[in-house]
Amino acid sequence: MPLTRAEIEEFWESWLAINREAERIGDWKIMADWYAEDATYGWMYTPDEHFMAIGREEIRELAIGQEMAGLDGWHYDYQATMIDERSRMIAGFWKQKSGITDDETGEEYEILGIGGSWFGVERQDDGALKFAWQRDWFDLGSTAHTFLAIASSGKAPQGLLDRMAVDGRSQPGHYRLRDLPSTVWPPPVERGDFITQQAAR
Repeated sequence: MPLTRAEIEEFWESWLAINREAERIGDWKIMADWYAEDATYGWMYTPDEHFMAIGREEIRELAIGQEMAGLDGWHYDYQATMIDERSRMIAGFWKQKSGITDDETGEEYEILGIGGSWFGVERQDDGALKFAWQRDWFDLGSTAHTFLAIASSGKAPQGLLDRMAVDGRSQPGHYRLRDLPSTVWPPPVERGDFITQQAAR
């Protein structure tokens, strides 16, 4: 059964609301219920270091649990959203702000560059909509710069400092490219289900 734009917009509004609630209480794990049981969620740090969570519970414990540790007070405000009901996809573009003020500028420390999340939406057997997959992108160089600037300011909370000291490659959910349990591009896109321009000959 196709998805209507109105259905997807209603689902998206509920996603924005749970994001705000998660930020308010400092627990992103409550957002996991918006994902299908077999959903995948990944992003790339470097060409040979990737994160990938497989299934709702890994998303809960790793993607929005472990990977959000030390980011209390941060907020991810969506600046623009694009919805395509034909492909059942949503692209949301967000800014990452720390909630920590730079004394020199009076502004929050912010990770520059364009960040966002790309979602696939599917209807479940019970009729509810859930995210089937999510892939994020962000500017890793800007992230490192902002983390170091906060640390240098003396304003970094201990949780953020602890996060910065962790060897990411040793954490659950981090993979070399060859070992990824799902595809870098979302599975239906990697299969070619949505090709809009054939490769040049």
